[in-house]
Amino acid sequence: MAATTTTTTFSSSLSLIPKPNNPSTTKPLPLFPKPFLKPSPLSLVSSSSSSSPLLVHVVSQYFSSDPSGEHSLPSLDHEEDEKPREECGVVGIFGDPEASRLCYLALHALQHRGQEGAGIVTVSNEKVLQTITGVGLVSEVFNESKLDQLPGEFAIGHVRYSTAGASMLKNVQPFVAGYRFGSIGVAHNGNLVNYKQLRAMLEENGSIFNTSSDTEVVLHLIAISKARPFFMRIIDACEKLQGAYSMVFVTEDKLVAVRDPHGFRPLVMGRRSNGAVVFASETCALDLIEATYEREVYPGEVLVVDKDGVKSQCLMPRNEPKQCIFEHIYFSLPNSIVFGRSVYESRHVFGEILATESPVECDVVIAVPDSGVVAALGYAAKSGVAFQQGLIRSHYVGRTFIEPSQKIRDFGVKLKLSPVRGVLEGKRVVVVDDSIVRGTTSSKIVRLLREAGAKEVHMRIASPPIVASCYYGVDTPSSEELISNRMSVQEISDFIGSDSLAFLSFDTLKKHLGEDSKSFCYACFTGDYPVKPQEVKVKRGGGDFIDDGLVGSFDNIEAGWVR
Repeated sequence: MAATTTTTTFSSSLSLIPKPNNPSTTKPLPLFPKPFLKPSPLSLVSSSSSSSPLLVHVVSQYFSSDPSGEHSLPSLDHEEDEKPREECGVVGIFGDPEASRLCYLALHALQHRGQEGAGIVTVSNEKVLQTITGVGLVSEVFNESKLDQLPGEFAIGHVRYSTAGASMLKNVQPFVAGYRFGSIGVAHNGNLVNYKQLRAMLEENGSIFNTSSDTEVVLHLIAISKARPFFMRIIDACEKLQGAYSMVFVTEDKLVAVRDPHGFRPLVMGRRSNGAVVFASETCALDLIEATYEREVYPGEVLVVDKDGVKSQCLMPRNEPKQCIFEHIYFSLPNSIVFGRSVYESRHVFGEILATESPVECDVVIAVPDSGVVAALGYAAKSGVAFQQGLIRSHYVGRTFIEPSQKIRDFGVKLKLSPVRGVLEGKRVVVVDDSIVRGTTSSKIVRLLREAGAKEVHMRIASPPIVASCYYGVDTPSSEELISNRMSVQEISDFIGSDSLAFLSFDTLKKHLGEDSKSFCYACFTGDYPVKPQEVKVKRGGGDFIDDGLVGSFDNIEAGWVR
């Protein structure tokens, strides 16, 4: 799929300040093979200045709502898997002459957190904010020539999967705006539960919105704030926000990282050997660009990085941390350290607990790849039964494909998962997955395994049952669509056609977390929300809130919001 991109330059009248340390005049090493890729025929180049003192100019205003869908994401004609989806990943880099290239690589490491769009904003030596955003994967949006248009020693980046805002180019972050004090860019991971109320209030007072993303509200709140200095305007804006946000901001001379008082979404800080400071959603991004992990950005903390170093401002009220437990169950890569814990070790232990609490006589243990693999390894190690690859996942399935006129049953699942008959035939199989959402994918996987000759199929789920929707940046169906909210474990087992089914015990999960158990959010397992949602998800016509990967399409699975 060709990426649709926009390149925008934002200038400011602010005077120049000394450059960060470690300037370099050496030509950056190429990241891409020659010859260079051709720019997309839909690429647009725009420029603007911040001469208007009060009006917020959002970069994406150059793309108006397009009924023709010219700048929209391509419709997903294939079936999608029913996993919850993380909204996005963010990166911030300060003090490196190859900031844009490092940002590109870090976003590539975070690609699993969002595949709909990507963008980078840099600050040139002339203190001009320059941005390129596009629809598609990181490798589709950026090439050598585009990164050459992003000079500078500090940058922010974003990969997107939408939970708020339609999936169009104008909603791809980072957003850049000009206002009376200069220019500012922002990249946001999370979801604001009071977005509609804030937007209505701002529009009542004359604000004009150019996107349907909740992140644009933050820019408007900063623009109208009367607080000084700049980081106090960020704090003033954040005090009005409710919900989840891990954000990175960039101005003509500063990089700012901020995390909501509950710390719902992860954000870590690291440092490269040349002293460059790096922020990222996961430590796997630090590893790729050879940055050493230092610590998390604390809940309620504002970190300001400029030529004088890193300053911590914990001026927002710090509530009890409520970190998303699903980061350890599904979202984050196994090689990441999230909330101070190894994701790999967590998932391995979850599998061990399943083998201890829900054993079954079996001949082989397999996983639903890729997110179920580590838990399956833990189950196999504890049970003493060999782990084998009974399902092979294809990583080369595009966003669209042509189905033959004669309908193929479970077509979407078969495109992505192929059973290995030699592993399964005549065997009693334990299959480990990370979660069950609506149950439709699980039923197709069970049927796939039986068709490959499995004698028995026993499902083991490395998380407690999901009974409630998430409002903090995770894309889940409405509660009425969640199978565990409607059926007992035995009823679900009958529905998906397995010989037995067992979930990770919620009480055992909390026991494993020990003293840290109070620091996690379990709203999707309990319906007990740390920040009360002011709207509810419902199943209704229209919307792009569900991205399921193996089952269902946007045409027949729809979600939205009501009061």
